[in-house]
Amino acid sequence: MSPRKRTERGATTPPASATGRPVRAAYYYRTRWGSHDEFVDLFIRNHWPILRAQRETGRILDVTMEAPRFHGDGRADWDVVVTITWRDWAAIEEHSDPTITSRLFPDREAHAAEERRRFALLEAHWDVPLEPVALPEAADGPPPKARTRR
Repeated sequence: MSPRKRTERGATTPPASATGRPVRAAYYYRTRWGSHDEFVDLFIRNHWPILRAQRETGRILDVTMEAPRFHGDGRADWDVVVTITWRDWAAIEEHSDPTITSRLFPDREAHAAEERRRFALLEAHWDVPLEPVALPEAADGPPPKARTRR
């Protein structure tokens, strides 16, 4: 059973133990066939500067972007994953993007058009807040019983 509580609209609230701690989230993208490079280019040109500005303010602690090394490795659910380490749950809920976007991209219409194009290149996109699972340091004794999430 998840320690998060469901709200009226189906969103989840963080467990009490998560407040004040950094939170990692993975943002998965599956691009349409032949659109991977254009999607990455648009992400780097239009979204990365916004994330970088938030990293400079401390709202975001770290950002990584990764793609499978080889075509066809593993499941074909995604071909780009961006992992963001947020300062805490409050940082996820803040909405400073519009202010930063206005400052970084004075031509709002051009930026909005490229962002629409970036999302038009996707077949799927999903966000996954990650919860750390502690691993034991010592190899003594049996491993602890795993929690079942379902």
